[in-house]
Amino acid sequence: MEQREILLEVNHLKQYFNAGKHNIVKAVDDISFFIYKGETLGLVGESGCGKSTTGRTIIRLYEATDGEVLFRGKNVHGKKSKEEMKTLNRKMQMIFQDPYASLNPRMKVSDIIAEGIDIHGLASSKEERMNQVYELLETVGLNREHANRYPHEFSGGQRQRIGIARALAVQPDFIIADEPISALDVSIQAQVVNLLKQLQKEKGLTYLFIAHDLSMVKYISDRIGVMYFGKLVEITTSEELYNNPLHPYTKSLLSAIPQPDPISERKRKRTPYDPAVHQYSEGEEVKMREVKPGHFVLCSEKELKQYQEQLKK
Repeated sequence: MEQREILLEVNHLKQYFNAGKHNIVKAVDDISFFIYKGETLGLVGESGCGKSTTGRTIIRLYEATDGEVLFRGKNVHGKKSKEEMKTLNRKMQMIFQDPYASLNPRMKVSDIIAEGIDIHGLASSKEERMNQVYELLETVGLNREHANRYPHEFSGGQRQRIGIARALAVQPDFIIADEPISALDVSIQAQVVNLLKQLQKEKGLTYLFIAHDLSMVKYISDRIGVMYFGKLVEITTSEELYNNPLHPYTKSLLSAIPQPDPISERKRKRTPYDPAVHQYSEGEEVKMREVKPGHFVLCSEKELKQYQEQLKK
C-alpha cells in the first residue's frame, strides 16, 4: 500500500483558558490527530465541545497552551519570522461560520476578496487583480457584476460563497471550514457543501470540516473525529463510524440524527450518554487506542479488549 502524505499533524494539543486560575476551562484537552493531503477530516460534537477552538488554535488565531501543530512537518506555533508567518497564512485559510460577521460591511466585495492578493503581492497590476477577483467570483458560482456590491446586498448563501472566494484568493493548500453551513438555510447548505467538494477536486485542497450536523459531515468527509468536552473520543473513516460506532458518546450522537421517514422517526430511540457511567478508576490509563487498523477510540486497556470483541460479532 502506498504511503499517503500527511499534510497536518496535531500532537497533544491543549488550549486552556484562564490557565493558572481557579475556573480553568480546558477547551481542547490533549488531542492528537493527522490529516492526509487531499482528504477531508470532519470534526463533530455538540456546541461547546472545543471543535471550533481546535480549528482556531491550528491556524494560530489562538496560541496553543501546549502541544504542537505541524504543517508539512513545520511547527505552526512558536517563534516565526515575518516571512514564515506570511507563508503559513497563505497556505492555511479559514472559512467562518457566520457569513454576516466575517465580511467587512464597509468594503466592496472586490476588496474583500482581493485583500489576500494585495497582502501577498499576487497581482502585478490593478487589471490583473480585478481579473483574479472576477475569476474567483465565477469559481464560487457568482458573477463579475457582484464585485462592486457590498455584503449587505447578498443572501447568506452568497455571502458564504464570497467568504470561500476570499479563502481561495491566496491559493491555499489547507482550509479549515468552521461550521460553514450552520447559519444557512437547509436548501442552501447542500449547494455550499457541493461547491466545497468540487473545489477540492479541482484544486487538490485538504479540509478540516467542523460541524455538529453529522449527516452533512458524513457526506463530505473521508474520516471523522468525534469530540466531547475537549477530548477526541473516536476517529475513523466515515463508513466505519456510521456502521461500527464504538464509543458510547458516538453512539449517542448518531442516535440523534433525524430520519427522513416520519414513521421510523417516530419510533427512533435516542441513546442517552451518561459520562458518570464511564468513570475510570485511579491508575487506569485512558488514551487513544487503535481498536482495528485506522479506527481509534479513547479508552482503557480493558475497554479496548471489549471493543475488539464487539467488532468480531
